Amino acid sequence: MVKILEMIGLALVAIMTLGFVGVFIPYGIDKGITELFWGCAGVALMIIIYRKIKNKKEEKEN
Repeated sequence: MVKILEMIGLALVAIMTLGFVGVFIPYGIDKGITELFWGCAGVALMIIIYRKIKNKKEEKEN
């Protein structure tokens, strides 16, 4: 599960970076800080928070 979350997070960061520099302009997505950027950043942040909560829960159990 951890490896899957890391891969998803890495893909989100890559998409966020590509969207920021303007690679997706031919598809109608503007470059810069757009909804794509904030959406990817939000999901990546949720993954980080989820993993942190899960690690704290595992530490309490041990």
